[in-house]
Parts: sequence; C-alpha cells; structure tokens
Amino acid sequence: MKKAVRLFITGSLQSLFYRQFIKQHADAYKVQGFLRNREDGRVEIFIEGQVDAVDAVIAICKRGPKHAIIRSTEEREERLQGFKEFKILNF
Repeated sequence: MKKAVRLFITGSLQSLFYRQFIKQHADAYKVQGFLRNREDGRVEIFIEGQVDAVDAVIAICKRGPKHAIIRSTEEREERLQGFKEFKILNF
C-alpha cells in the first residue's frame, strides 16, 4: 500500500547538508517526491511511496542530521502524485 505526506520543517537547518541528508535517505528507502526551501524559511518535503518507507523517511526528516535543530514539524496527508524520483528543487 502507498501513501503520500507533505512535511513542513522549521528550525536551524544547515540547508545544503539537510537537503543532501534527506535526499540520501529518500533514495535509500526508494521514496519519491521533492524537497524545497520556502520563502518563509521552512523546508517543504513531499514524500510518497510504500507506507513503511514513507514512515521511516518522515521520522528521519523530523530528526534531521546530527547538528540540525528542528523546532517544529507540520505533517499533512496528501494524494499520490506519481513522482518517479526524489528531487531537490530550487537548489
């Protein structure tokens, strides 16, 4: 079974390192979607794929890499979009 989720992450994120960290794990778990920095300073992450893989990547996004400070997360269930890979947008 598949699912899709949109996350908004707020915190002190070394943006390049955080983006690469999430991309690496998204690829490892074979989920699709995208990550982008928003003008309001939050990071938006759309993830879709098998339920267990999406849940694992959500947990990783909420934890972040070693030196990231996550202040808040917002999570929304979404409709599947049919992405073929995971991309970093607005790089």
